[in-house]
Amino acid sequence: GCNPLAQTGRSKLQNQRAALNQQILKAVRMRTGAENLLKAATNQKVREQVRLELSFVNSDLQMLKEELEGLNISVGVYQNTEEAFTIPLIPLGLKETKDVDFSVVLKDFILEHYSEDSYLYEDEIADLMDLRQACRTPSRDEAGVELLMSYFIQLGFVESRFFPPTRQMGILFTWYDSLTGVPVSQQNLLLEKASILFNIGALYTQIGTRCNRQTQAGLEGAMDAFQRAAGVLNHLKETFTHTPSYDMSPAMLSVLVKMMLAQAQENVFEKICLPGIRNEFFMLVKVAQEAAKVGEVYRQLHAAMSQAPVKENIPYSWASLACVKAHHYGALAHYFAATLLIDHQLKPGADEDHQEKCLSQLYDHMPDGLTPLATLKNGQQRRLLGKAHLRRAIGHHEESVREASLCKKLRHIDMLREVLCAAHQRSRLKYAQHQEDDDLLNLMDAPDIISKTEQEVEIILPQFSKVTATDFFQKLGPLAVFSANKRWTPPRSIHFTAEEGDLGFTLRGNSPVQVHCLDPNCSAALAGAKEGDYIVSIQDVDCKWLTVSEVMKLLKGKGTDGVEMKVVSLLDFTSSMHSKCATYSVGMQKTYSMICLAVDDDDKTDKTKKISKKLSFLSWGTNKNRQKSASTLCLPSVGVARPQVKKKLPSPFSLLNSDSSLY
Repeated sequence: GCNPLAQTGRSKLQNQRAALNQQILKAVRMRTGAENLLKAATNQKVREQVRLELSFVNSDLQMLKEELEGLNISVGVYQNTEEAFTIPLIPLGLKETKDVDFSVVLKDFILEHYSEDSYLYEDEIADLMDLRQACRTPSRDEAGVELLMSYFIQLGFVESRFFPPTRQMGILFTWYDSLTGVPVSQQNLLLEKASILFNIGALYTQIGTRCNRQTQAGLEGAMDAFQRAAGVLNHLKETFTHTPSYDMSPAMLSVLVKMMLAQAQENVFEKICLPGIRNEFFMLVKVAQEAAKVGEVYRQLHAAMSQAPVKENIPYSWASLACVKAHHYGALAHYFAATLLIDHQLKPGADEDHQEKCLSQLYDHMPDGLTPLATLKNGQQRRLLGKAHLRRAIGHHEESVREASLCKKLRHIDMLREVLCAAHQRSRLKYAQHQEDDDLLNLMDAPDIISKTEQEVEIILPQFSKVTATDFFQKLGPLAVFSANKRWTPPRSIHFTAEEGDLGFTLRGNSPVQVHCLDPNCSAALAGAKEGDYIVSIQDVDCKWLTVSEVMKLLKGKGTDGVEMKVVSLLDFTSSMHSKCATYSVGMQKTYSMICLAVDDDDKTDKTKKISKKLSFLSWGTNKNRQKSASTLCLPSVGVARPQVKKKLPSPFSLLNSDSSLY
């Protein structure tokens, strides 16, 4: 990651965002306390005092959120540094987070679950924490995106290794909403993964705004970045549907995807106009329809931003800018349509059919009494229709300037004001050149221009497969076997000798290797080996990642002194439960009555196994009256046989626990 102490404009902005998040957190806590006091107080004088204080806190909180909105619209910090006469684009700010200490929890889990010395993995845990810290300040380029993606992939390994689906691990992840500043905390790795995905999309938007839009390569890079940002955010919306943060809600993500695609479509228009717009009939038709396309997508974006519940959380300046751009590009479409009608006359020998076809495809319908071919041949009708387009263009320009002046944040963006005013002045001058005294007697309504583009922008899905990430904890063994949702016996030492070169068993599988076809009378079986055991080491040589041939070579190369082999046996789902501890599922709080369900000895386990056929898991609800004295929750004890469970991780959505969020 970047140096967090580097005083760049972007780092200063992120530091201000982090400080604002802390102030918003303090204000939210004060408001919650005041609301609770107001509910509990009975004295009227106290209640009036609390209401007064609550009004002050709400006012402070509103001011802080407005200040955060100001940071969200600080587009100048993210734009390209080259002087450019272009409308600024909207980037997303990175979500802020608190520090997380993985060391204690992961060390305990390695010792308890994997029966290995946790101190051997201190470097790997430190690497994981360093990677997370680096992801808080990624560089604004492809290296920064690769850094975030590598951490996202690493989280998948960590989730499989250390986060069993049956319990919480006690690691609290806290992330701040990028739009409201409200913190969200969960003991759930899914919040961490979703927030990293959001930051990947946000980083792509910052890369897109940084591109130099005065060059062809810069515009193509901006288009690609915004399409990739839309793909990441759309992937987040479809994969993590129950995130408790406002900025990652499905409704908000849908709007953000629309905003990224709209900005990519704007880049398409800029790329067409970059070489210069030739004052030629067919070129003007193409540019007019491209401008209409940009105006259309921004109108749809503004409509989506104006809908509840997005309206309450989206920055007002973003919605205002979308409205400004909708009017601005709509005005450009009418201006170019007016230019092709006024400046170009149908000359003898011209391609009448082609021009007639282009003009008919420019509108969904012609004005009353006009036909495409007759309009092209009649100079007076062309001028009247062209001036009608200019009047609509001037109206849209005036509306865009007015919308920009009404928003406090947009009012101070000089480049935006200059672009809008220049386009407005150009349309006014064009109309003044062809204005006549009898224009008021020949008013005509210009029809809407059909939007069309030569390059439809699309979502580009994130390509995690192109990022190479190595599992930090691969020493624990192959993930397909040595994962958090499986349990084994502690490693057992098997000392045996090969009689006349015969081991007494064969090997099968591939990393890790299993004992197969075990002779019950061989030396290994008498020493404690069992059918299906996984071989984890031979003579203190780790064998978890070795193939059958490599393990056989180790076994045959030990001579007649005997072989010291360590094996583990995979436990079934019923045996994998911790005895004498609480048994609970995700989303259900642990209570004392659950703890009382632990089995005291093996005899009770045998008895419960004997009656398991008569008393299934689903029948416990019907026996709750008989079991009420033993447990108020009427859950089966650990020893009761349960239905066969597939060796498959549950859906990530089932792990979300809304009770652990702040709201």
